[in-house]
Amino acid sequence: MRVIVVGGGVVGTMHAWQAVERGHEVVQIEREAEARGASLRNFGQIWVSGRAGGEELDTALRARELWERIGAEVPGLGFRAIGSLTPVRNAREYAVAEAAAARPDAAARGYELVTAAQAREINPALRGTFEAALWCERDAAVEPRTAQLHLREALKASGRYTFLPGREVREVVGNGAVRDDHGDVHQGDAVVLATGAWLSGMVRELVPDLPVRRVRLQMMQTAPLGEKLTTSIADADSFRYYPAYKSDALDALNAEQAQAPVAAAHKMQLLMVQRQDGGLTIGDTHEYEHPFAFDTLEDPYEYLTEVVESFLGRPLPKIRHRWAGVYAQCTDTTHVVHRQQVADGVWLVTGPGGRGMTCSPAIAETTANELGW
Repeated sequence: MRVIVVGGGVVGTMHAWQAVERGHEVVQIEREAEARGASLRNFGQIWVSGRAGGEELDTALRARELWERIGAEVPGLGFRAIGSLTPVRNAREYAVAEAAAARPDAAARGYELVTAAQAREINPALRGTFEAALWCERDAAVEPRTAQLHLREALKASGRYTFLPGREVREVVGNGAVRDDHGDVHQGDAVVLATGAWLSGMVRELVPDLPVRRVRLQMMQTAPLGEKLTTSIADADSFRYYPAYKSDALDALNAEQAQAPVAAAHKMQLLMVQRQDGGLTIGDTHEYEHPFAFDTLEDPYEYLTEVVESFLGRPLPKIRHRWAGVYAQCTDTTHVVHRQQVADGVWLVTGPGGRGMTCSPAIAETTANELGW
């Protein structure tokens, strides 16, 4: 079988991985010289802890298994089974963490409510003030800015993979066939359009009423911390954002403890992961209304810096990079991804939202199974 994958991000690359792993030939087409979208502009978190139960959790757990397996084959991914800690500062936040640790699926998620002293044993860099923490053993991390490069190198070694950058696919021209902006037609037994947040042009023509929206976020990265951050870190605002934490205790938190004004205005939470070079990737905000602003705002960065410094008990290293990114999210956020046949032999796979990096291996595996690869 010959598979055409349109899109060089992590979702497209994982579809290429599944096809090559199953013995097929793959041509992957990317409109940029390299992927530049949400697949690079993220935390590199394999984030199980906040996922909703049912399909979303099952997908995340399966993806976590696949990431570890692929990471063993491709060491350049920098797969690290580091887990996560969410420090809590008061009784209201503690009650939400306690309710999460009492969930029927808490063991599957790797949840454990730990004391502040235990949290510091797990992650000695946390020298700030907090009362306890929710530990999630199943969370992990990879290096987002280089993951696709290393995956492609491994795919090329198969002898059944071709990467074609700098080509924008403009139209579907037949059963399993697409034409790019060079005028070349690429024919396969199956075409997967994994176009990420690029939802205009050909995608809009194929699916005018696509139930997917675009979401913008701001993030930053520091100089090396100078010590190891042994886990990823979230704050209690993540309880408000992720569906796994829904409970009466969360309702009480929302009713009785308002977010800081900056965090509320920008729909913020803290997520933080250390990169292999020692720098910290920190975010994020959420913007849903179009048209998106073209500039980045300083207030969210200042707020996140304060939160991080309060957990670390030390000044944050110099900020080296600030950026904004856009990802595609199903308008019904209970859907892990939007997968739709849009023409003979052509399927569109998009809209995983902030779950793209986490869930991409399992999303691709499901596509491959459903299409009978």
